[in-house]
Amino acid sequence: MAGEMGERGEPKRGAGHLLADPPRPNTRYRVPSTRSAYTRAMAEWIYFIHPPRENFAETMTAEEESVWQEHFVRYQRMLAEGVLVLVGPTLGDVNTGVTIFEAPDEQAARRIMDEDPVIAGGFARGELYPFRVSLLRGRD
Repeated sequence: MAGEMGERGEPKRGAGHLLADPPRPNTRYRVPSTRSAYTRAMAEWIYFIHPPRENFAETMTAEEESVWQEHFVRYQRMLAEGVLVLVGPTLGDVNTGVTIFEAPDEQAARRIMDEDPVIAGGFARGELYPFRVSLLRGRD
């Protein structure tokens, strides 16, 4: 009942009482640490890869498949080196690729994009932007 007192003279809390348990610290969401995205030495960048036609994934020639395989192997290496944050294509009729990565400045970021085999070979068009990963599951 409301108004009952606990062992130490404080209002009794719990089920059936008007006063609820005190709020607990939110352990699911953490405040960014000093090593957060805001203080990283490397800036994040995004580039979009625009293929030459709709339904590209289903209509690739043997030459295009070979270059896109080089592109994928390069991404695997970049992931192992800790450069990539996320990569993947959009699905549907238009297969735009998305690449989020870290680079110290725009010149380095542009070089990473321009050296992508599909862009360097003229098999796709790249579009580069500075980017900030604000929330990412598993990242401090």
